[in-house]
Amino acid sequence: MLTWATPDFLAVGLVVAVGLLLLIRQWRRGGRLGRALGSRARHRGWKVLLRVLAGAALLVAALGPSLGVSQRPVRTAGKDVWLLVDVSRSMDAPDVAPTRLLRAQAELQDLVAQFPADRLGLVVFGAEAVVQCPLTYDQEAVQVFISTLRTKLLPAGPTTLRTPLELVLSRLNPAPGLATAAVPRATALVVVSDGEDFGENLEPVLRLLGRTGTRVYTVGVGTAAGAKVPKAGGGFLLDNRGQAVQSRLREAPLLQLAAQTGGQYVALNNQQNGFGQLLQDLRTMQGAAEQVRTVAVADNRYRYPLAAALLLLALDVALTITIIRP
Repeated sequence: MLTWATPDFLAVGLVVAVGLLLLIRQWRRGGRLGRALGSRARHRGWKVLLRVLAGAALLVAALGPSLGVSQRPVRTAGKDVWLLVDVSRSMDAPDVAPTRLLRAQAELQDLVAQFPADRLGLVVFGAEAVVQCPLTYDQEAVQVFISTLRTKLLPAGPTTLRTPLELVLSRLNPAPGLATAAVPRATALVVVSDGEDFGENLEPVLRLLGRTGTRVYTVGVGTAAGAKVPKAGGGFLLDNRGQAVQSRLREAPLLQLAAQTGGQYVALNNQQNGFGQLLQDLRTMQGAAEQVRTVAVADNRYRYPLAAALLLLALDVALTITIIRP
């Protein structure tokens, strides 16, 4: 199927219109001069035809016609970026508009679009952790999974940060026989959470992550003042004493995750958006090993109309007409 690399047909239309006006003007002026010198219009007609065809071929070449695809190897030094997103009930708190989770979703979708050469995966966690999307180069697939995030994806219960870290750690593949070897590709974990952690000590899993060279970047979503957590049917989530739960951002565990793995902590609330800094940090993190992938590339056939245009222009220069006969 014929496609175009730069399908700017509006600009081409304007160029054609201007070119036709100039051509008509030149034809009229040449006609007046030709009649005065006794030259016939047909003597000039084939020269005009050569120029029209050359101009048309140049425009087609500029549009970049592509026909068919070819498989080409691409050598990359990419990264594996795991997105670990908290979907516990506290992420429905509205202290970050419209809610913590909805704001995080929007920022994550923008983040995903910035890594076309890297593999991305998605893990959701709360009382337990589930791989929502395994590592993939397919950005659109990751975007779709991010758009479906809801706080009802997992059973209600106390949130634990250790569980998703252990889940990702189980999927890292060190070199055989080397317990402390680095993973084949540089790996980053982006933990998006309000920091509420009711799980076990994080030190053991952090030591294991440190041995693999994995960096953990954390995003604290929420505010210190916090907000009550609304329920779907109305009202607010209640604790064991019947009081409305006031969910607050807890930065301490998120700071610990980032500090002990060489990552970075950023905040996300109505006044601060650390995703810009996070994106910069992830970009500066170099891939650990080169890989060769085969990708389908459209075959741009601009050379053929360009060659035809150059040939026609050469003929236009080489072939002359006689205006004044002896």
